[in-house]
Amino acid sequence: MTRKLFVTTALPYANANFHIGHIMEYTQADVWVRFQRMMGQEVCFVCADDAHGAPIMIAAEKAGITPQQFVANIAAGRKAYLDGFHISFDNWHSTDGEENHELSKDVYRALRRQELIDVKSIEQFYDPEKGMFLPDRFIKGECPKCGAKDQYGDSCENCGAVYTPTELKNPFSVLTGATPVLKSSEHYFFKLSDPRCIAFLEEWTQSSGRLQPEVFNKIKEWFAKDEEGKGGLGDWDISRDAPYFGIEIPDAPGKYFYVWLDAPIGYLASLKNYFGKTGRDFEAYMADETVEQIHFIGKDITYFHTLFWPAMLHFSGRKTPNHVFVHGFMTVNGGEKMSKSRGTGLDPMKYLGLGLNAEWLRYYIAAKLNNRVEDIDFNPEDFVARINSDLVGKYINIASRAAGFLTKRFGGHLSGDLGVEGRALLDGLRAHSTTIAQLFEEREFGKALRETMLLADRVNEYVDQNKPWELAKQEGKDAVLQDVCSVCIEAFRLLTIYLKPVLPALAAKVETFLRVPPLQFADAARALGAHQIGAYEHLMQRVDAKLVEALFEAPPAPKLTPGGEDIAPEIKIDDFSKVDLRIAKIVKAEHVEGSDKLLRLTLDAGEGRLRNVFSGIKSAYQPEQLEGKLTVMVANLAPRKMKFGISEGMVLAASHADPKVNPGIFVLEPFPGAQPGMRVG
Repeated sequence: MTRKLFVTTALPYANANFHIGHIMEYTQADVWVRFQRMMGQEVCFVCADDAHGAPIMIAAEKAGITPQQFVANIAAGRKAYLDGFHISFDNWHSTDGEENHELSKDVYRALRRQELIDVKSIEQFYDPEKGMFLPDRFIKGECPKCGAKDQYGDSCENCGAVYTPTELKNPFSVLTGATPVLKSSEHYFFKLSDPRCIAFLEEWTQSSGRLQPEVFNKIKEWFAKDEEGKGGLGDWDISRDAPYFGIEIPDAPGKYFYVWLDAPIGYLASLKNYFGKTGRDFEAYMADETVEQIHFIGKDITYFHTLFWPAMLHFSGRKTPNHVFVHGFMTVNGGEKMSKSRGTGLDPMKYLGLGLNAEWLRYYIAAKLNNRVEDIDFNPEDFVARINSDLVGKYINIASRAAGFLTKRFGGHLSGDLGVEGRALLDGLRAHSTTIAQLFEEREFGKALRETMLLADRVNEYVDQNKPWELAKQEGKDAVLQDVCSVCIEAFRLLTIYLKPVLPALAAKVETFLRVPPLQFADAARALGAHQIGAYEHLMQRVDAKLVEALFEAPPAPKLTPGGEDIAPEIKIDDFSKVDLRIAKIVKAEHVEGSDKLLRLTLDAGEGRLRNVFSGIKSAYQPEQLEGKLTVMVANLAPRKMKFGISEGMVLAASHADPKVNPGIFVLEPFPGAQPGMRVG
């Protein structure tokens, strides 16, 4: 029976472009979806922009546009990434779409009818200068556990501690630098602690195969209470006060759904939007018990997707997820953590812009993925070696060594009878079809690709043993040459079937070359037989290591002269325009413990958040001389991981190349009237 699969990936927050972590998750889901389609299953694969929340509202305000326009600007850039990396979503929507407004209110009303909504008065931090309650990520201070400075209001990046914003030491508002004050407000809560929710979730999470073992073990910790009865599942605050960009709560003026309530409902809204375009019945589809609802998510949002989300769905009378597939993070250069808020990592568009093949990265990611919650690392040297060895040296090599002889000597015709040795080789390749398909089904992509490359090794051994290039020189060996080359092409077709979920664009080229319809997994059981192929054109080039190095290149050091520095080589106006110089306010300045050169600056560059920048100006300034001053910063400099933390830009300062001539360091300061966020140029 054909399976009906409703598949989603986590919704990206609409405040920035995709980073490599997004591409990793989308690739993982896309490979699985493409495999299912090759198996003949019916798949609806959708996603959307997570459009609501205070960060977007504030960023839009700084940019002088509406939140809707801000989100639209971000959304306009999505297609280049998705098309560039061959991600096959059926629909891309927004949580600010009318479908999500309607569904979110419907879910809320249903939960209220179930008496699972409570109203409580709570105290939370309020920015007296901005005139608004502060989300956790807009409050910083010192970690209450380890004392690390410049930590967000919900968790410490240094020690991993989780806490409430009111536990921070010396808190300050990321928006204005003001010390926040406590203020009371009525908030709406989803009663996750209700015995009905706990009983349902205990049963739901234990359902066989629904969650990975390590995810289930983590969830059990969240259910647990200590000897004093503390801990366990708590009620979930689902409201935020105006001003807020989001969906207004029915019958509660000035109150909005917290973004995490309406964001997962965006999965349903995107599907409903898709069905609206294609004329399908959304309600009937979601009521179909045979539909499998499957989510691919990162490990950082497990809590929402395995507790709140299924409980919201169940108690609003809706279908709950059949599977929540959780993956780890993608790191770069030996384990540097990807961070959405910090903006660190390999830039996908730079990757494409350098001319690097998108399917090299798809293959590399898939080759490292398994069905466990493990981080994977992008290592440049390993990347080059793996692609050149596996894809070019093993796989492409098979076709390139055989196709030319077939087209030049035999008009592209394959042999009908491939000989005993050839048939045995091909039967062996076909025998692995079931195993490889099962590995793809289980999301063991790395194992599936290793199996495939072991098969490619067998084919290359066959080529080396039969040496078609020597057969072509021997009289009377034409039939043998045709048989050997035909075996190679048939083997190449089988390997392409196994690789197609990972390499869809390359597979399409192979299908054109072989003159066959789109390959399905069932095609592995059938032989091409006496078939005529087309002319072979080179399918994939080797990776140029220099291009990969360019992904992480730093600018060259300036040339020094005895009197200072030479003027740098001439540039064009387009070169200068790539540097985004912005007016920034130094909200806070402080010494960096353990460094005799650096000051830690907290900068407001008019973008709705504060930046952390380390500057080597300690010899020239005391922190109190800088606080409140305006300066100029390079705003689009790639973040840099330092011993003391992440530096998110560069403050401009003048100095002489020879400190004996002039030892001073002079931080640039604009004339009065300049405002944070203004562009310099």
